[in-house]
Amino acid sequence: MSALVRLGIDELGPITAMPASPAQSQTRDAFGFKWNNREAFDSQQMQQLTREWLLRKYCDSDPGRLAEWLEGGRKLILDAGCGAGVSALCLFGETLNEHDYLGVDISDSVAVAQARFHERGIAADFLQTDIMQLPIPDGSLDVIFSEGVLHHTDDTSAAIVALARKLRKGGLFLFYVYAKKGPVREFTDDFVREHLGPLSDEAAWAAIEPITELGIALGELGATVNVPRPIPLLGIEAGLVDVQRLFYYAFMKAYYRPELTVAEMNHINFDWYRPLNCQRHTADEVMSYCTRAGLRVLRMHSEPSGHSIVAKAIAGPGDSDPE
Repeated sequence: MSALVRLGIDELGPITAMPASPAQSQTRDAFGFKWNNREAFDSQQMQQLTREWLLRKYCDSDPGRLAEWLEGGRKLILDAGCGAGVSALCLFGETLNEHDYLGVDISDSVAVAQARFHERGIAADFLQTDIMQLPIPDGSLDVIFSEGVLHHTDDTSAAIVALARKLRKGGLFLFYVYAKKGPVREFTDDFVREHLGPLSDEAAWAAIEPITELGIALGELGATVNVPRPIPLLGIEAGLVDVQRLFYYAFMKAYYRPELTVAEMNHINFDWYRPLNCQRHTADEVMSYCTRAGLRVLRMHSEPSGHSIVAKAIAGPGDSDPE
């Protein structure tokens, strides 16, 4: 049985929901452009790095935890903001054939996701719609997965609350949102994003290329610097640090991984700088959003880039574990 059949919406076609704001509309188009460029993310090395990163964030690099979450029968899984299906395929892989998967995205990337799932021989359903306007009954889902999506809505907290309502009691919510950075990095990110705004997606992609090239140049230095004392005002910690990483986290996102191509690194920088909706949050803020949504956090993994959450739906904020 497919996910749509189980949800009672088997005959429903694409839903043309209007984005809530101009920023959300621009963000939708940016991701449609990004995910239709398969050469920039579909390589074996990119998939392997993505899988390792996802397992580390959500499962402490232990695939057995993922298996535990999915045991006990056929789960109904929503990928909220599926994009091209990269994260779901990397994290869950062929095990999705043992469950019922529904990928939803506001952009036309759902067509790319559908093609990629078909190529892997994995059965799945897809809808193009806003995750804030899902035609899914409350309390009907076993698992919601939303990797790097909720901060691209108009209101991260509202998105978490809206999606949490769709979970059954005891259902799991796995999501990742961006962390708030130091003041210089925050200023630079917003400055670049604002100035890219009026450009076409193609022109924005080209404008980001020099940033990518700078990141590569810094990475290829292979140099380290010893920061003698922490600088709390700039969010810089003391200790020995790679020069590229120091620049990356404290001053400007210019991604570098030697295993990736220039296009793949530019893809990652485009993902950051292009969408106008790009909220960043502290760990305390994310925890408060979960409480508001009636979620009990089972695992929170925070690093300079963002916060990864594994949470369980409870009857209401402050309730005990239902199981």
